[in-house]
Amino acid sequence: MKKISIYELNSLYREPMRVEGYEYGEGEKSVCVVGSMRGNEIQQLFACSKLIQRLKQLEEKGCIVEGKSILVIPCINTYSMNIGKRFWSTDNTDINRMFPGYSEGETTQRIAAGVFEKIKDYKYGIQFASNYMAGSFLPHIRMMRTGFEDVETAKKFEFPYVVVRNTRPFDTTTLNYNWQIWETKAFSIFTTSTESIDAVSAKNAVKGIERMLNAEGVIRSSIAGGYHYNSQVLDDERLISVRCAEAGIYENMVGVGDEVYEGQVLARITDPYEGTLKEELVSPADGTVFFLHNAPLVYASTAVMKLVVE
Repeated sequence: MKKISIYELNSLYREPMRVEGYEYGEGEKSVCVVGSMRGNEIQQLFACSKLIQRLKQLEEKGCIVEGKSILVIPCINTYSMNIGKRFWSTDNTDINRMFPGYSEGETTQRIAAGVFEKIKDYKYGIQFASNYMAGSFLPHIRMMRTGFEDVETAKKFEFPYVVVRNTRPFDTTTLNYNWQIWETKAFSIFTTSTESIDAVSAKNAVKGIERMLNAEGVIRSSIAGGYHYNSQVLDDERLISVRCAEAGIYENMVGVGDEVYEGQVLARITDPYEGTLKEELVSPADGTVFFLHNAPLVYASTAVMKLVVE
């Protein structure tokens, strides 16, 4: 394992911001894994740290295939991570909306450009991603439909679900999209959480990456579990959103991954002052809870759940 410098940004008032990576093996740029790009992506950072530990063990056992190299970048936005702010600390811009970057542009554009220059030539790109919605997801692989997506390779992670969605205009400045345009096979991994640590979900994500690396001939190891290429491929539009009509204190009655039936009470919203029931949310169909809002308060018209319909 080699610790290498990916990008460095000087600062007037504090130490330079350093983006560092961990490299395993030598030769072909086979796989690059990127962790947190936002300051609240604690789970993504944690999952990367577990992957770094596992790859170190595999390298010491001689399990990295000769002529292959793996790069892991656990965190790109260390400044925001240090103060717990989701976006760039000074101007509130999102690094994952700045790719492929511009070396003479604004700060986050320069960071994106510096990092992308180092990672754009890898055969496979894996990002531990988070969603703009506050809540928990069933672990899954997510891909954009760009014409370069590779569903069959995504199944080799052996996650329960592979979600494919249409590209929206703002997606063109994300890491995943630009990786694909530069002909890197890109995959976003969603574990259950973002701002809190879920050790079981992180462990399963690391196992999924190990299964994919085995299947693609980057490493040789014994790894069990998974869905054995039986991942269910979903179009994002097949996920049914459950929205609340009222605002108030939010209480879930089900968990992520639970099977639900049509008419079942999924959540309750109560008045924050009087404690009276304002709304009961019921399931519109039989299915599985794919996403679950987990904040204690909710606004009206919020999508608090997504269901995979049977």
